[in-house]
Amino acid sequence: MRAILPLLLLSTVAQALYFYIDGTQPKCFFEDLPKGTLVVGHYEAQEWDDNVRGWAKHDGISIYISVDELFDNDHRVVSQRGSASGKFTFSAAEAGEHRICFTPSSSSGRQNWLSVLSPNGGIKLQLDLAIGETSEIESSDKTKLEDLVTRVRDLNSRLQDIRREQVFQREREAEFRDQSETTNSRVVRWMVIQLIVLGATCAWQLSHLRSFFIKQKLT
Repeated sequence: MRAILPLLLLSTVAQALYFYIDGTQPKCFFEDLPKGTLVVGHYEAQEWDDNVRGWAKHDGISIYISVDELFDNDHRVVSQRGSASGKFTFSAAEAGEHRICFTPSSSSGRQNWLSVLSPNGGIKLQLDLAIGETSEIESSDKTKLEDLVTRVRDLNSRLQDIRREQVFQREREAEFRDQSETTNSRVVRWMVIQLIVLGATCAWQLSHLRSFFIKQKLT
């Protein structure tokens, strides 16, 4: 069975509805989405319980969710099996029609599900879709987004610390290099001075010895 959900292109769309699935075939919806549109869906499945005479949720229900891009040869962008309640998310990579299908299964032991027209058969699936801007999604997942923002801020703080450490190390390296060059220049200067003094001393000693030997011969 096909159903078309309305899409308002100029604002965020939040759609909440419920429908029945008899289990013989998937229930599909078709959405014509612009490129980059974010879609978040929350669902909850319930099965008819004769004991309570009403719809009830139990752990034996599972829902298979698939999202196909009809404009791209039915390329599947979501293939997810979840429990009786959960969430799915996808973003439209390109503009075009998307098919969103739900296929239920149950391990409750009820083999013959009645038709969807019967009040005590099949699966009742409640679906809440948020399509478009992220404001609607932020309101529903505020805690997770705040945690993500906090992690991003922590990473930015760590990056800034690393950058400051790198700048400090570069400054220390430049300071050490300047100090080494100054020390080397001083060592070279003192070596030159020592060589000059040593040469002058040797020349004076040679001159003195020469004068001494000359005086000794004359004597």
